[in-house]
Amino acid sequence: MKTFDIHKVRADFPLLKREVNGKPLVYLDNGATTQKPQSVIDAIIHYYSDMNSNVHRGVHYLSQISTDAFEVTRRKVKDFINAEEEVEVIITKGTTDSINLVAQCYGKAFIGEGDEIIISAMEHHSNIVPWQMLCDEKGCVLKVIPMNERGMLDMDVYAKLFSDRTKIVSVTYVSNALGTINPVEEIISVAHKHDVPVLLDAAQAVQHIAVDVQKLDVDFLVFSGHKMYAPTGVGVLYGKAKWLNVMPPYQGGGDMIKDVSFEKTTYNELPFKFEAGTPNIEAGICLAAAIDYINEIGIDNIKTYEDELLAYATAKLGEIEGVRIVGTADKKSSVLSFVVDGVHPYDIGVILDKQGIAVRTGHHCAQPIMDQFEIPGTVRASLAMYNTKEDVDAFIAGLERALNMLR
Repeated sequence: MKTFDIHKVRADFPLLKREVNGKPLVYLDNGATTQKPQSVIDAIIHYYSDMNSNVHRGVHYLSQISTDAFEVTRRKVKDFINAEEEVEVIITKGTTDSINLVAQCYGKAFIGEGDEIIISAMEHHSNIVPWQMLCDEKGCVLKVIPMNERGMLDMDVYAKLFSDRTKIVSVTYVSNALGTINPVEEIISVAHKHDVPVLLDAAQAVQHIAVDVQKLDVDFLVFSGHKMYAPTGVGVLYGKAKWLNVMPPYQGGGDMIKDVSFEKTTYNELPFKFEAGTPNIEAGICLAAAIDYINEIGIDNIKTYEDELLAYATAKLGEIEGVRIVGTADKKSSVLSFVVDGVHPYDIGVILDKQGIAVRTGHHCAQPIMDQFEIPGTVRASLAMYNTKEDVDAFIAGLERALNMLR
């Protein structure tokens, strides 16, 4: 596709054609999970119809073709994020699994009592809790980069958080609750001046923004398939080989071993050292189809279109009396979070649903953000490449209707 054709894109997603509560579906919950294009659905059917078998273990035909297809995904992920080597791509269950892997394995090898970990004030719980658990286990210290009232990190404070005990920085690329695009290049550069590695949570980034791990020089990067048009239950941990080689395995079991005896086990090489047990083979294979779909349209085309749509939606939402947008950073991606004076977010979400409009309400697994803004939660409309100005108009009309009922 040389140009972005929204009509063709929408036609590729069968679920968008359905009705909810007798109304045409307006799906604005893409930050939670995206719908799947027909090509990904077809890939799922193809796997179970023609090649279902376990991978990496069998000499028979079905195992061989399943293994080949699974490893094709690894190669496509490598190219998608521009990793240097295929072995730097670890297939996981998702972003949460990937962060826990790094927290446990890097933490076991390199973090001890009194050491320090830096995260930010806008993290998803999955990039807070694993580090807190490590701190409880190891006696290390969690430091937090503060953010201002617009949802932007205080980079001056960040630069002052480092000490000779700082062992890792772990921050989100794009906030799931605010849409803020963080200055990740600067975050990485500052950390590397102190010889500290950086993990980026890219769960809300890779489907919206071109990501080049070599250009960023990031040490670890994690994301989930289901937020980028692939099935649930699959994700990626990218890690520089120099770190992955010296980290201990995450779990023990099949595939992550070279040799096992009752006296001693020898671990497998990368990437299999971190891929114990039977993976989610179907989702792993079909992640490749999602990457193909994104590449066919072009990530730069997607970003340009979504940025225009976000600007349109922001302007429309700002015209409604009593609405306060939460998260007004200079650089944002795909997310509109807001509150309405005197109205609970849940009530808005329920009435929107009755009109066939799907949004997310609550704290979005980012309770510290809500605590800072002193709110119980927000209504979050999150956009994807298949959304339209007509979707936005329906959402705005539905919101005005809901507020007329609630106020």
